[in-house]
Amino acid sequence: MRRASGPKRLSSALVGLLLTGCAIALPPPHAAIEGDARRVVDRLTERWQEFHDLRALADITLKRGSDRQRVSGVLLARAPASVRFEALSPFGQPFLFVAMHEGRITAYNAATNEARVGTASVESAAELISLPVEPEDLVALLSGRAAPPRDLRTAEILPPDEMGPSINLVGRYNRQRVWLDFETGIARQITITGGRTEATVTFQRATDGALGGLDVTAGNGYVTGAVRYRSLALNAGVEPERFALTPPKDAKIQSIR
Repeated sequence: MRRASGPKRLSSALVGLLLTGCAIALPPPHAAIEGDARRVVDRLTERWQEFHDLRALADITLKRGSDRQRVSGVLLARAPASVRFEALSPFGQPFLFVAMHEGRITAYNAATNEARVGTASVESAAELISLPVEPEDLVALLSGRAAPPRDLRTAEILPPDEMGPSINLVGRYNRQRVWLDFETGIARQITITGGRTEATVTFQRATDGALGGLDVTAGNGYVTGAVRYRSLALNAGVEPERFALTPPKDAKIQSIR
């Protein structure tokens, strides 16, 4: 197993773990959503609206081909679209900061005094991770939820499989298949498809449904990731100012286009 050789390489792994280019497909027309499909969409929406914020220690593993990176740090998330992660050195000092807040994404590597900044959008997600997801989708996934697309075009209940019942949600930028308990709205797994790219997120839960982390597979298994939470606190109160991240004036800044 190959380990990261230092903060600079970890920064590249966490912020620029790139796949091939990802096209954003044209959306389908809107269709009426009624009956069971409407009830499931409403339950997913209720679950998403119950979430306010998250604070946890997170152990993250990323694998691309034969190259594997591991890092631990402090993760904060706040609805609807704010995230902050501080990667910690073995001595407990933060060296890599990544924040998404108020429509901007910033990544700062303190070891090299380098930063990447840009707009947090579907387009930037397509460039960075080759999957067109909205910022709200990322926050929802980190909280163990599925956020129905804001511009939901169609919704269809699918036949149960080995994962159980599921619903197909088609939005402006992607298609989500969500496996969940229709009564509680607790999601088990989500497959997100956009353009030619697909990623599957599987939630790790205790027997009582409590979230312990998530696994990610993309690029037909070429890219995989795992997040495991420690000391997870939900809706405990995380102030918006915690997500502000401004690189030092002398930092070398590169734009995310």
